[in-house]
Amino acid sequence: MYKTIIRPILFQVDPEKVHNKALKLGSFFGKFAFFRKFLALFYDYRNDKLEVNVCGIHFRNPIGLAAGFDKNGVLFDIIPSIGFGFEEIGSVTALPCEGNLKPRLFRLIKDKVLVVNYGLCNDGVETVHQRLANKKFGIPIGINIAKTNDKNIKGNKSVDDYWKSYEIMENIGDYITINISCPNSGDGRSFEDPRLLEKLLSKLKMEKPVFLKISPDIDKKKLSEVLKLSKRYSVSGFVVANLTHDRSFLKTKNLDSLEGGISGFCLKEKTDDLISYIYKKTKGKFVIIGVGGIFNAGDAYRKIRNGASLLQLITGMIYEGPSIVKKINKELVELLERDGFKNIEEAVGVDAR
Repeated sequence: MYKTIIRPILFQVDPEKVHNKALKLGSFFGKFAFFRKFLALFYDYRNDKLEVNVCGIHFRNPIGLAAGFDKNGVLFDIIPSIGFGFEEIGSVTALPCEGNLKPRLFRLIKDKVLVVNYGLCNDGVETVHQRLANKKFGIPIGINIAKTNDKNIKGNKSVDDYWKSYEIMENIGDYITINISCPNSGDGRSFEDPRLLEKLLSKLKMEKPVFLKISPDIDKKKLSEVLKLSKRYSVSGFVVANLTHDRSFLKTKNLDSLEGGISGFCLKEKTDDLISYIYKKTKGKFVIIGVGGIFNAGDAYRKIRNGASLLQLITGMIYEGPSIVKKINKELVELLERDGFKNIEEAVGVDAR
């Protein structure tokens, strides 16, 4: 029904308007236990083979909602009912930000991708913290923090900006992701510079698991330095990967005037390769959360076999509908049974060893 009736209607409307409407509806209906249970009847799926224990956190399944959809933490009540095993909120920044000029979200339907140029619009850490403080979450929650989108905040000021967000949000949720690779803000990827990254990591307390979200376009030399620093400062793992600026693989042409990073179908091979590279390079010492181009169970399973313990998606849900999570989880069980694995954990990295 979604792909034949609902999606064609929604795709006639500006994607950011659809997104904002989904946030309002999800936030409202998530307040009612009856509606949450009703949704779970259709979308939730449980199987012991899908359970994953990572960094002392128990996940009922490996599929999470990636940062970028619920930037301000308004959907945490309803997300478990759609079948997700965890959610990453954000990116949130030290200061509130209106983001880049609209329009700033575009669909390339032929390529099954989104062009995203939000520019880290969010309510700021203080407001998001107030919203989430003392809340009970039905699934593990990650908090994704980024540098405020302001070109004047750079160098050591950037470190202080990240630190403020970390300090305010460190008591919320189960883990924190440091977004060092946002492609749509001034100075957004500067923390792939090892010198700045080390200054930041040396300040963090690491009292809960900390992940770094990296770019799929990062060069191997910088990545090696990031890996070394991550080991030195007890980073738990990586979210692989963020949006890409590489448009060479797109079927849609003449996009020079369309600013933003790319998410979706065409990222699957790029992120698969990066996951496998990191897993091999570090001999599986870091936890990897794989994201990019997950549209079905095959996509998910490939990332797991390449080294990802957990997965995240957004674009796949927009193109395939909310039932994608249940479908992937059910078919993952079939794939695990086919290959003789008792659970997800046994399959992690088998193709990258």
